[in-house]
Amino acid sequence: MRDHDLVRHHTVYACVMGSRAFGLATDGSDTDRRGVFVAPTALFWRFAKPPTHVDGPAPEQFSWELERFCELALRANPNILECLHSPLVEHADATGRELLELRGAFLSRQVHETFTRYAMGQRAKLEGDLRNHGAPRWKHVMHLLRLLVSARDLLRTGELRVDVGDLRTRLLDVKRGEVPWPEAEAWMNRLHEETAAAATRSPLPAGPDRARVEDFLVRVRRASAGAAVPEVTEGQ
Repeated sequence: MRDHDLVRHHTVYACVMGSRAFGLATDGSDTDRRGVFVAPTALFWRFAKPPTHVDGPAPEQFSWELERFCELALRANPNILECLHSPLVEHADATGRELLELRGAFLSRQVHETFTRYAMGQRAKLEGDLRNHGAPRWKHVMHLLRLLVSARDLLRTGELRVDVGDLRTRLLDVKRGEVPWPEAEAWMNRLHEETAAAATRSPLPAGPDRARVEDFLVRVRRASAGAAVPEVTEGQ
């Protein structure tokens, strides 16, 4: 079975991410598509295992195999968690709908560490641009601020909101470079402090519900095991 056929024929969940999901799209914005596919269980019985992720077949499309997706979500990977909460769902079959119903099982106070660590890595790059080029990449500044707002509000409420809502205008001002760096930096510092404070009294559990997610994965694998053994074809 070709890798792209796994996406074409075995996708259980597909959504739009990036600026369109964040409510930050402009006329020139790309459409970034993300998805989850379930590799037939029989493919795991062979020496050559199915891929953990597939790039394509469409432009700006990327998909994860279900197990890899769940592993990353249990680690509170920001990109994966946001994918599960996209307001722009394009496809969800019965398995995909059950995955969406599990969204809360992946959320925990671990998001403070993972979101903050990712944000700090991005901020270091911005500060490098500032030193080397005299200005940061403002689009990256915008997305860093968006991520910090998302992390703070998730820890405060226990719910992950992807769309920026009424922050759209202010964040697009940042993207256009209309907000001075000291002002953007002060906003980042304030968000870091508010996120840390929110983590101390968050309604989220200490860790994700791994057992619930694993039960889901095992049931999906068992159901797939009863299907016909797929033909194997090399290449993309």
